[in-house]
Amino acid sequence: MAVLCSSSTVILPSSSVKSSGCERKSPFLGFSLTAISKPSVRVGIYANSKRGLQVKCEAEQTTTTSLVPANQRWMFDEEEANGPDIWNTTWYPKASDHVNTDKPWFVVDATDKILGRLASTIANHIRGKNLASYTPSVDMGAFVIVVNAEKVAVSGKKRNQKLYRRHSGRPGGMTVETFDQLQQRIPERIIEHAVRGMLPKGRLGRALFNHLKVYNGPDHPHEAQKPLDLPIRDKRIQLQK
Repeated sequence: MAVLCSSSTVILPSSSVKSSGCERKSPFLGFSLTAISKPSVRVGIYANSKRGLQVKCEAEQTTTTSLVPANQRWMFDEEEANGPDIWNTTWYPKASDHVNTDKPWFVVDATDKILGRLASTIANHIRGKNLASYTPSVDMGAFVIVVNAEKVAVSGKKRNQKLYRRHSGRPGGMTVETFDQLQQRIPERIIEHAVRGMLPKGRLGRALFNHLKVYNGPDHPHEAQKPLDLPIRDKRIQLQK
């Protein structure tokens, strides 16, 4: 071994470290023990002028990648058949994949649109079900702005038969009002109530509900977000007069 005069490092190969690969007889157990495999060990000798010599052993970390199963290699090209298995790897969105400042904004006019069909379309975009990266447990959706909430429509006799109940928390504090009465008093609450029922129940649903912005009238304070028109594929959403 050479004399180390300054702070330096000497790495000895693994062959210089004798591993107990042969049979060893344990005095406690009474039978021989055979090592399964040789451990890959690096021995480093560190010289320091103040602290002297230090010997450290570091085990080499071997990374193993799962290969494509033999019965599935016919689906891959020749170059990809011997590579890592990327089809059987579950993808899960990271925090950088669902940042609120990067999410799109949509706006929809509720004039003469059926309440239930409009609410289901809004809930799908808030939930993110229209995306290929949809994940049930992650907030992947967009923000939706609803204007002219007082002009939303219902079919049949629901304007007088559909009831909304609320309770003050005190005995006998139940208040029941019809769709027409609530639309004249607080028209935004009708759409909020419908969309809230189509979102998950829990803290994820409470966070998703904040993506809904309902306003009475044609104006909204979100022009800076540059909202796009909400894509509606349901042709029955418009009330036929």
